[in-house]
Amino acid sequence: MEESALTEQIIGAAIEVHRHLGPGLLESAYQKCLARELRLREILFQTEVT
Repeated sequence: MEESALTEQIIGAAIEVHRHLGPGLLESAYQKCLARELRLREILFQTEVT
């Protein structure tokens, strides 16, 4: 997948999560839901890499 298409997919996933959850939750809630959404879209990612 080219970079711009991947970026579009990730932003779309983030928007979808925010639409479903709405504002005002802890960052950890959004993070877990975004991770699930990315897995559903078969987008490989890592969280909190140090």
